[in-house]
Amino acid sequence: MNKESNVLLQTEIPAIPGVKRGKVRDIYDLGEQLLLVATDRISAFDVILPNGVPEKGKVLTQLSVFWFDLLQIPNHLITTDVDEMPAVLHPYKDQLEGRSMLVNKVKIFPVECVVRGYLAGSGWVEYQKDRSVCKVPLPEGLEESSRLGEPIFTPATKAETGHDENIPFETMVEIVSEERATELRDRSIEVYNRAAEYALSRGILLADTKFEWGESADGGAAILADEVLTPDSSRFWDREIYEPGKGQPAFDKQYVRDYLLTQDWDRTAPGPVLPDEVVQETSRRYREIYERLTGKSWS
Repeated sequence: MNKESNVLLQTEIPAIPGVKRGKVRDIYDLGEQLLLVATDRISAFDVILPNGVPEKGKVLTQLSVFWFDLLQIPNHLITTDVDEMPAVLHPYKDQLEGRSMLVNKVKIFPVECVVRGYLAGSGWVEYQKDRSVCKVPLPEGLEESSRLGEPIFTPATKAETGHDENIPFETMVEIVSEERATELRDRSIEVYNRAAEYALSRGILLADTKFEWGESADGGAAILADEVLTPDSSRFWDREIYEPGKGQPAFDKQYVRDYLLTQDWDRTAPGPVLPDEVVQETSRRYREIYERLTGKSWS
């Protein structure tokens, strides 16, 4: 276990060999189940940065659990209670508690299901060139952070290395079939709308988000997988200070991206070390969005 200033950068569970380490999660194969552990690693522009963010992994896990429970969408979660996990994991409770999910294995569809309710990020960049996002035409005269009339579905490829790439819906159909693409689009928009309505009741705008869906062994309806509606996978804005025509102060990873854009960095590994003030402010924002969405104090 690599701990530094209460930051967990990497788990070590020798009893479970063959760990797969993603940008944020360490994934352990338990046969019919997986153990997903959200570390405090942070990535930006698809590069894992050298230092982590305190408690970030716990916020991602606890907020995902909150949304799974609130939305009641079929999903892969079994438990987050280490005591209810296989006994082989119990000796590693200090690494796992609060940041791990035991989940059913599903076959993840190789497409990021992105839903945008506002024009930001790569969508804003693309709109300025083509007046569209992923070939979804948009009206003239929109500004950065403009609210869209209706949420739009803008899928992206899932890259193991390098950058995800926005793709038109027609390309998604070629990847997963028309039936699945239509199902994933419609269900992603439905979940976004429900989550956005709830977030608004808490004074938060859900600008955009991305979902991962999987197929269970029986090949039935898609189920929600991985994290959901977290500050790593979504843009959250404060409704009270929202002002279109510019970038918005965000309760998510955009704060880190904005700092990195001021640095002389070519967006290739290794990324720059984040200053302590950026790390601590990022941690604060992650904890605050948890508190504002759940109504619970972070402890």
